[in-house]
Amino acid sequence: MLEITKAFHFEAAHFQPHAPAGHPNARLHGHSFCAEVTLAGQPDPVHGMIRNLDDVEAALTEVRDALDHRLLNDVPGLDRPTMESLCVWIFEQLAPSLPEISAVTIRRPSLGQSCTYRKA
Repeated sequence: MLEITKAFHFEAAHFQPHAPAGHPNARLHGHSFCAEVTLAGQPDPVHGMIRNLDDVEAALTEVRDALDHRLLNDVPGLDRPTMESLCVWIFEQLAPSLPEISAVTIRRPSLGQSCTYRKA
């Protein structure tokens, strides 16, 4: 089994509606995010690739556009926009067009945080 990974970056704001009163995460704030999307499989015997990276880039562009410079709480399906829910949301958005998807990792580099969702 081989894996290929393509990353994209986006800037977005969010707040955690269930954070305790007065907690900084209850207030509107923003992050620089990096999302890494991993595809797994065997290369096609004709072209030698799991998936053409141009196809991957096209799919990622749609997802990036839905998230970049947005209030994540307003994105349908992200009413609680945690790193965990972002991983699952991105995975579910990409799965129809990239059936080889095996994992999504969200990183917040400035905080040294990440979360990974893997296909069960």
